[in-house]
Amino acid sequence: MATVRYLVQDVDAVLPFYHALGFTEVERWGPPFAILAHGDLTLWISGPGTSAARTLPDGSTPSPGGWNRLVIEVDDLDAAMARLKAIGARFRSDPIAGPGGRQVLALDPSDNPIELFEARTGSSS
Repeated sequence: MATVRYLVQDVDAVLPFYHALGFTEVERWGPPFAILAHGDLTLWISGPGTSAARTLPDGSTPSPGGWNRLVIEVDDLDAAMARLKAIGARFRSDPIAGPGGRQVLALDPSDNPIELFEARTGSSS
């Protein structure tokens, strides 16, 4: 099973498009966030106001089209970060907390962002 997060300008505006492609809505965390599914793919739709759209310390602002990334769910975000730091991985920021848990963007050696996500206790994704 794969999880992908897409940043969008308006969650309600994009839902009909994904529904037309056969995605079903699994969860909705208020206006700015929806979880969709299609077979083995889970698609996280993040709009303005989500933790994934916040401006980062380096001044960069995530926006649709340029910040799409693979999401890897981890049980312990701090331990996963420590393992990556031990091999020289870089991160775009410190962990950011949101309604569903904590996340951080790690950069692979080619600068592709990979989101590590630790779900809040009692939250499902």
